[in-house]
Amino acid sequence: MDELIPGRASSAQQPAGTPANRDSAHGQVSGISPLPEGPVPVGSLVSADELPDGVVVADEVGRIIVFNRVAARLTRLDPSEVIGKFVFDVLPLRDAEGRDWWVYADPYHGLPTRTRHPERSLYLVDGTEILVSVGYVRGPRGDRPAGATLRPSRGLALKRLVISLRGAKQRERLERSRAELVSTVAHELRSPLTSVKGFTATLLNKWGRFTDDQKRVMLETVNADADRVTRLITELLDVSRIESGRMEVHRQLVDVPDRARKIIAGRVAAGDAEDRFRLEVAGGLPETWLDADKIDQILGNLVENAVRHGAGIVTIVVEPARLEGEERPAEEPGARPAGLAAAAVAVSVRDQGEGIAPDVAPRVFRQFWRGKPRGGSRRGQHGGGTGLGLYIVKGLVEAHGGTIGVRRAPGGGAEFRFIVPAGTAAA
Repeated sequence: MDELIPGRASSAQQPAGTPANRDSAHGQVSGISPLPEGPVPVGSLVSADELPDGVVVADEVGRIIVFNRVAARLTRLDPSEVIGKFVFDVLPLRDAEGRDWWVYADPYHGLPTRTRHPERSLYLVDGTEILVSVGYVRGPRGDRPAGATLRPSRGLALKRLVISLRGAKQRERLERSRAELVSTVAHELRSPLTSVKGFTATLLNKWGRFTDDQKRVMLETVNADADRVTRLITELLDVSRIESGRMEVHRQLVDVPDRARKIIAGRVAAGDAEDRFRLEVAGGLPETWLDADKIDQILGNLVENAVRHGAGIVTIVVEPARLEGEERPAEEPGARPAGLAAAAVAVSVRDQGEGIAPDVAPRVFRQFWRGKPRGGSRRGQHGGGTGLGLYIVKGLVEAHGGTIGVRRAPGGGAEFRFIVPAGTAAA
């Protein structure tokens, strides 16, 4: 197969007189070839088959001269059979209306000033959707008189047509995710807003007909539904920040066990039984510089998930930990590992329910993930039921430079465990 670009930079011959060795930064002789001066063409570094996208190159009359491996995989064609054939026969591209792209785009006889076609969806004969972008490589015409001056729009002939191909499956997944987000948001907003509108209109129109107790019940319902809408909007903003990489961490000195106690106290004040919760704190915790509000959000979501979808006692365990990849020194039971104080803190939230199957565990942190109903509830769905809670938790943990996972708790049920580096005041 012809290559679009050479395979290895080292295969190029060095100019005469170029020394094979040069002094290194330490004054020693190095056997590494000298770096070329000036810009290095991409073609001297990689071959067409090493490119991540499908690449098809046709010559000035439309014969295929390059058809790389990714293009072969996307089109299910054998490169050895298509080299030398006309590109419009090998790739009969059509748009969503069934029109022949080669006819209406007319790349070989169209405007001579065109340089590219932006990426768009086109379809092969079998209906496979491909994301296609096209670039034009132009040069002087062979019949140009010697010494003639070219105008930008004249005298440039099409030398090569470079076609980039990408699969559309990833974009389809993104579009489905966005559609599901819109559908979920519309569904979650409709119920509380209908309630708020209904109770507000009733109170305005018939205020004098209700007793004070009835008015209080209605206003409490309106307040609760307004909180639900606010929570949903907050989740959507968090998702937007996570996906765009704009999640900011404002570090301050945080007492993680104290934060856990406040979360438990809030649950008890809201009506949960005090004996439903247990907090275990190990000794030797490092001084932690974290985002207090985000730690509260992480703990609150995990506890909410355990209460709603687990059973029995919800246990929060806070203990020192090491960052992944560090060697753990030998330690005696109950002893504090050497050098652990400045590493990280680990928090586990355990329940005593049915737990999560190992084959399902990798999916629980995805957007809109909901497990099979268990006793009328769905694992992974919390708060307003958007299915975004655990996804947001993962994003907040990773924003701190930490990791999170789920496994079976020691006594049964599910255990969500996250580890965040202790951080510093300047981080």
